[in-house]
Amino acid sequence: MSESAETVKALHAKSPQLKILLAAPRGFCAGVDRAIKIVELALEKFGAPVYVRHEIVHNRFVVDSLRSKGAVFVEELNEIPDTDQPVIFSAHGVAKSVPEAAKSRNMFVLDATCPLVFKVHFEAVRHHEAGREVILIGHAGHPEVVGTMGQLPNGAVHLIETVDDVSRFNPRNQGKLAFTTQTTLSVDDTAAIVAALQERFPGIVGPHKEDICYATTNRQAAVKDIAPRCDLVLVVGAPNSSNSLRLVEVAERGGSPSGHLVQRAADIPWHLVPENAGTVGITAGASAPEVLVDEIISALGERFSIDVELVTTADENVAFNIPRALREDPTAA
Repeated sequence: MSESAETVKALHAKSPQLKILLAAPRGFCAGVDRAIKIVELALEKFGAPVYVRHEIVHNRFVVDSLRSKGAVFVEELNEIPDTDQPVIFSAHGVAKSVPEAAKSRNMFVLDATCPLVFKVHFEAVRHHEAGREVILIGHAGHPEVVGTMGQLPNGAVHLIETVDDVSRFNPRNQGKLAFTTQTTLSVDDTAAIVAALQERFPGIVGPHKEDICYATTNRQAAVKDIAPRCDLVLVVGAPNSSNSLRLVEVAERGGSPSGHLVQRAADIPWHLVPENAGTVGITAGASAPEVLVDEIISALGERFSIDVELVTTADENVAFNIPRALREDPTAA
């Protein structure tokens, strides 16, 4: 062994020890993977620019990467010039008025809305058509909530954010109520709100299958599993990512002294990382790419002698089809 290699080995041996519990599942879900793939395939097939209404997913690294390839991100359709190039709707879904406006301008639209968000849209419309007053459990201002509420006329959907909101809600007819939920909520918080709704309105109709998506549920369950063993849980994600913020909450409620959101390795709160023989948990929100997880583990490895343990609580094999216009064989299923 060379003298330099011996030196590195000796320095590494003197490094403080750090255990890393790497949660699985973590990172990209099927809806996010599909949305990103739609932008990439559109750029390959039709060339730049490709216009995307809103961030395709809530992750700056992903958005910047797609922008460098020719994607142009806008907040509203009126920012897009007259064009034959593709216009893509983000994974969060859009209000009914958005595709109508696109159609009026003869835009070539590729809809990257997650199919599980479409499910919530369909439920809201179905309940409204059945004469029920619709409640949406979610966070005000989130793009998914804006899109779901926008499926129905103004005032037809009532937003409930907390258990306290339930006690303040006064429906027109208690016997004709239904609820749906945002797909990226805290499982525990939502369960408490649903229980309060059902207690106050025993006849309220809920979804046939839970609206919180499988990926949100699985990632929260994985964090619950590791949190009691961690001095700190790092959640890789963006500040505007609902599912990532919920993972921080789950970590702290689940027994970790601290949960912390980080976008990149530069955001690691070194003052919270245990100095020796501690344990750090790492997970990633559904819109955070694995390369950012690797970057953070590498940064920890530069300061500590790390031992990484993968903790798997569920296996995921979900995949969603891309739009027909982007398939190599348009007649394929």
